[in-house]
Amino acid sequence: MKRNYLQNRTNERDRWMVSYADVLTILLIFFMVGAARSLETPPARVAVPAQPSPVRRTSLIRAQEQFRSRGIEPKLEARGLVISLPQVILFTSGEDAVSKEALPTIAQIAGVLRDIPNDVRLVGHADTVPIHNRRFDSNWQLSMARSQKILELLSGSYGIAESRLSIASYGPYRPAGPNDTYDGRASNRRVEIVILDESNPE
Repeated sequence: MKRNYLQNRTNERDRWMVSYADVLTILLIFFMVGAARSLETPPARVAVPAQPSPVRRTSLIRAQEQFRSRGIEPKLEARGLVISLPQVILFTSGEDAVSKEALPTIAQIAGVLRDIPNDVRLVGHADTVPIHNRRFDSNWQLSMARSQKILELLSGSYGIAESRLSIASYGPYRPAGPNDTYDGRASNRRVEIVILDESNPE
């Protein structure tokens, strides 16, 4: 028979081994759970499209009604309210000087612009017929110069703050109609006055 003090030491050592095994088991479970969570596919996020600001959209609709009452037919698009002015109304062919005949129309447009806070973009467009004269080497340059002239007219003569105005030119690259017909090319030579929907950035 073993002595009592030897038996006590053996029992204490066995209890320590059991506790150590429990700790190892808990750690193993912990790491397995962590590894499983890292392999889980995160839930997909569904993009919610931004909704146009009701206040901004209301101002555009009100402006559209004002234009129509003045005999101008703008088009409400995602980017804003678009007034498309053909070259024949605004400019002589190949030139960027605004004709006198266009001034009453510009004045009508400016009258509405003064009543709303939205920014305005002036976008020049052209057809695909090449141009090369003493001032312009390309349709892109011509349509940009025409946008600039409308900006200068709105700010200088009609009091629209320059801080609200910007210009752009797409040359022949965003046609409104086919370039293989006379009427199509005529519709492509235009300047668009875009009253921006500022809740829907481009």
